Amino acid sequence: MPPVPHKRPCAITFQGADMNNERQIQDEDLMDVAQDPEQAHRLRKALKVLADNPNVGGKLQEMAQEVLSGRIGMKDAIETPRYMDALGDRMNEIRRAAENQTMAEREESREKFAAWQKEQEAKEDEERAERDGPSGSIVTGPRRGGRGGGHRG
Repeated sequence: MPPVPHKRPCAITFQGADMNNERQIQDEDLMDVAQDPEQAHRLRKALKVLADNPNVGGKLQEMAQEVLSGRIGMKDAIETPRYMDALGDRMNEIRRAAENQTMAEREESREKFAAWQKEQEAKEDEERAERDGPSGSIVTGPRRGGRGGGHRG
């Protein structure tokens, strides 16, 4: 067998293994740029989407992968011109695409976004419940019922 076919799969496998085996930052690692733990969680999830989506590519995907691996801090990433230029370029592409939509396409996009947003909120509620554990629902559950009195009859 020629060495080239052997090297190519190994490189791909190595890159995949590299991202999966190396340290991944946690929500708390983003608290230097986030206002609260919930925002840090959403930011890490967004970075994961950018890092894992093959359609992103380029510097934007590189930036997300670098931040998630801990090789660069989020604060440093937003101060890196090449990463912010990539973000600006992507935002301009999105703006141009939105400007070129017909009214029917805009309405369809709004409907799809509303459905997606509802799905994301449900997932976030589920994740929050898992993170908070059973004690969170025990503490807040009875208060929401709100009879106003104690638990004695």
